[in-house]
Amino acid sequence: MATYTLPELPYDYAALEPVINPQIIELHHDKHHAAYVKGANDTLEQLEEARAKEAWGAINGLQKNLAFHLSGHILHSIYWHNMSGDGGGEPLAADGVGDLADAITESFGSFVGFKSQLTKASATTQGSGWGVLAYEPLSGKLIVEQVYDHQGNVGQGSVPILVFDAWEHAFYLQYKNQKVDFIEAMWRVVNWQDVAKRYAAAKERADVLLLAP
Repeated sequence: MATYTLPELPYDYAALEPVINPQIIELHHDKHHAAYVKGANDTLEQLEEARAKEAWGAINGLQKNLAFHLSGHILHSIYWHNMSGDGGGEPLAADGVGDLADAITESFGSFVGFKSQLTKASATTQGSGWGVLAYEPLSGKLIVEQVYDHQGNVGQGSVPILVFDAWEHAFYLQYKNQKVDFIEAMWRVVNWQDVAKRYAAAKERADVLLLAP
């Protein structure tokens, strides 16, 4: 039995128009995300075979593949729920997400400063990658990470709560090579309710995430 499965989308393919067209959502979820799920499961099978045979010649490649595919699966699973056709704007106490809004202000000085940093981090990824808002449990603050591929350049222990996919497959059919236009448009579909729930959950689990006093 496969360890990982492709989650269903929380909306239909057209739910995020005009920011993301249905063709992109369908291909992105049904093909690209599915490929990361399959890649993670296939790699686990290959590692099981390597253990059974005590054949470790490919261990470096297998461990890299597992990190790549599993991280791709995790980030995409967050990505779909981070977006909503009714989203956008900024988190406000009036909408029940005041704790998140306060944390953003405390960690970045203002929402404007945070938005600028995450936009730049996402839009300037070299090659393929992500812009990520993460909860960092040692400091108890939010940080922005610029993720290479799916797994590179991140702090150990940080918990992603808002992710912007900056791989070309996320936008090229609609935005061509204008990555920055896609990232700017993404702010119109951010599901702050989902981000706030992830922030609250990360804070509650902070004491068990790391073996630190």
